[in-house]
Amino acid sequence: MIRNYLKMAWRSLLKNKGFSFINIFGLAIGVACCLLILLYVAHELSYEKWNPNADRIVRPVMEVLFGGNHDNMAESGSIIAPDAAKELPEIQNWCRLRNYGSYLVKREGEGQQNFREMNVLTADSTFFQLFPVSLLEGDPVRCLTMPNSMAISRTLAEKYFVTPQMALGQTLVLNNDARRQITAVYEDIPSNTHFRADLLLSMVDNEEIKRESPFWGSSNNFHTYLLLRPGTDLDAFERKFDKLARQKVGILIQQMLGTSQEEFETSGQFARMYLQRMTDIHLYSDLNGELAVNGSIKYVWIFSAIALFILLIACINFMNLSTARSADRAKEIGVRKVMGSRRSGLVTQFLSESTLLAAIAIVLAVLIAWLALPAYQKLAGEQLSIPWTSPLFWTAIVGAIVVVGLLAGSYPAFFLSAFDVVKVLKGQKNRRQNGLNFRSVLVVFQFVTSASLIIGTLFVYKQLQFIQTKKLGFQKDQVLILDNTYVLGDKIGVFKEETLKNPAVKNVSVSSFLPVQSARSNTTYAKKRGFDTDNSLYMQNWWVDEDYLSTMGMELIAGRNFDPERPADEDALILNETAAAVFGEDPVGKKLYILDENLDRTPTPEDFLELTIIGVVKDFHWASMRENIGTLCLRFGRSTGSMSVRYAGKDTETLISALEGKWKGMAPEEPFSYRFLNESFAEMYTAEQRVGSIAAVFALLSIFVSCLGLFGLASYATEQRTKEIGIRKVLGASVAGIVGLLSKDFLRLVLVALIIALPLAFYAMNQWLEDFAYRISLNWGLFALAGVAILIIAFFTISIQSVRTALTNPIQSLRSE
Repeated sequence: MIRNYLKMAWRSLLKNKGFSFINIFGLAIGVACCLLILLYVAHELSYEKWNPNADRIVRPVMEVLFGGNHDNMAESGSIIAPDAAKELPEIQNWCRLRNYGSYLVKREGEGQQNFREMNVLTADSTFFQLFPVSLLEGDPVRCLTMPNSMAISRTLAEKYFVTPQMALGQTLVLNNDARRQITAVYEDIPSNTHFRADLLLSMVDNEEIKRESPFWGSSNNFHTYLLLRPGTDLDAFERKFDKLARQKVGILIQQMLGTSQEEFETSGQFARMYLQRMTDIHLYSDLNGELAVNGSIKYVWIFSAIALFILLIACINFMNLSTARSADRAKEIGVRKVMGSRRSGLVTQFLSESTLLAAIAIVLAVLIAWLALPAYQKLAGEQLSIPWTSPLFWTAIVGAIVVVGLLAGSYPAFFLSAFDVVKVLKGQKNRRQNGLNFRSVLVVFQFVTSASLIIGTLFVYKQLQFIQTKKLGFQKDQVLILDNTYVLGDKIGVFKEETLKNPAVKNVSVSSFLPVQSARSNTTYAKKRGFDTDNSLYMQNWWVDEDYLSTMGMELIAGRNFDPERPADEDALILNETAAAVFGEDPVGKKLYILDENLDRTPTPEDFLELTIIGVVKDFHWASMRENIGTLCLRFGRSTGSMSVRYAGKDTETLISALEGKWKGMAPEEPFSYRFLNESFAEMYTAEQRVGSIAAVFALLSIFVSCLGLFGLASYATEQRTKEIGIRKVLGASVAGIVGLLSKDFLRLVLVALIIALPLAFYAMNQWLEDFAYRISLNWGLFALAGVAILIIAFFTISIQSVRTALTNPIQSLRSE
């Protein structure tokens, strides 16, 4: 019997090729979109799942609101882990990671070429106990316990030594100076981890730890991880840690400000430390100093909803089209009932047809997803793959065929099988108003979803455009950044002078500190006088040269710039507007006292450097526009990590080639690395750009699938009214009048959908924009524009068939009468 049902289903599919194509293709597109989105969602949810210790690892993080600056830091002091382990027996082990940025790496020996390695971390010897990556060579317990030792990934081992076995025991030279012996080679760390590390340096001989402050809450440069003992109640441990952290931070506040923590918090300021579960880092953490760009649980929910809605849109198409074709099969149903067919048999027949269509569509969907995957990976910025070997995947595919078949075919099956036999065989059409209304509701739902996606995408792009065009307080365009200029050594001054000789170059500055979030940052504690909170600042402390302001296009609004001819400027600084506002008056010429960064004891007045404020620079954005501008000072000094080159003209290739030639002449063994400041600025909004791009693609596909169904319904409606249209034409109706007649019912549904979608989209976008301190306003003009565009698309879709029918010779439609 089932075989007979499938045979009839196949014949019905071939008989109605046009509608079958719309059904299958629409469902395939919807399922393919759903599959691709779910691959992304599954990848985001898989972070840290490879690590069996993940549920027992927590990370101490710091939040400070003090001295005009609000800072949320993923990093903490190096003293916290060993101190906490002494006080809290629940801690089984701990590990610290320190990120010093990129390194130049080469094999030992004459004439070896340097390579710039980005994923380098300094780690404690316990690293492989907390993060049990498989070791290919070496001892996981001892490999990082020796001075000048390091472990490298399989990728680096094959890059420098061909095989992991050949790499063990070899030496690599870092930054042309430090020689490190390879004591272990580990398998590449999985991509679904919140940090990247291709090279791990031993923490044993780290000088920063030896001179770090003994106070919790100071010198926050390390990522600290605490491994708790099995069976530890995480909530109870968090309460114990919070009590200890409050006590320790309170000591720092007392030492620095001469006041208790309670009095400090009464002033509206705070400094607190709390624990973050490692499994929450990727999707729930967006702190300063993260080891990599994290995702967001908000976007996981958004994309999951998009996947569901697109799948529903595709199923609705199938349901609508199948129901609309009911009249064509009315006599077939009547004859089957007269011949003894039961309603249950008819339901089974129609469900088998929908399941066959679903099977073809889902197989086609998997093929479409596989073909689209390379482009989708670039769009999502993730390494995704279809799990061909997973039994769960194939179980899901079979389950999807059954579920989609039943979901898409249930209503048509019960609707068609309920036709009245007598009426059908008399030729009376079994029209049901409720069926029409139900189809109308489904069409409205489709366009509510599609319109919301399109409007949301437009506002995401509008916000990103606002960020890119907003006045930032500096000029990010036409600035070339040369990295690792410290390798030039004493030649850096000569290189700067040679660069300035290029006619395309306007200004050159040497400084590691750039107004982008990915650049180096450095916070410091400063005071006007005394130790009280009202006279204190907690701010960014950047070392720059005399050409920094002109190269970055920053504006001095008071005082003067640094002058190398004035030796006293070594003890001078320039504040931004936010920091200057702390004074409540013109700060130029006044003194500011900054704490020695290398202090490892209780500060005294002698530990504060007396600096003179010589100028105020207009506020500029150096962090994301999700945050308000904080306090910052510029210091006159040497910081040679990078060189910024402001240029004129559009021939950047010639300029880069000229600079590379000079570089090779002075440092032939060092890699020439460059980037553009505006691109580094845009990287701060990578997550939003990806969300916008992915949402745009799927929004367009959702409107395409919706219009595909609308086209099918319009085609069927015009086909049913062919003779009516012929009579109207004979009586003098115009083509425009007929098109309007055939279009108005469908356009009314689209208009209702827009009326529902606009407030929904308004609410959703208002919630999304709350993440930004600097944001666009929700302009109703953009909503109206999106609505008009969707109406035009819908009208065009309907008109394709309507115009063709209206232009048909009425003789052809009336000749059988």
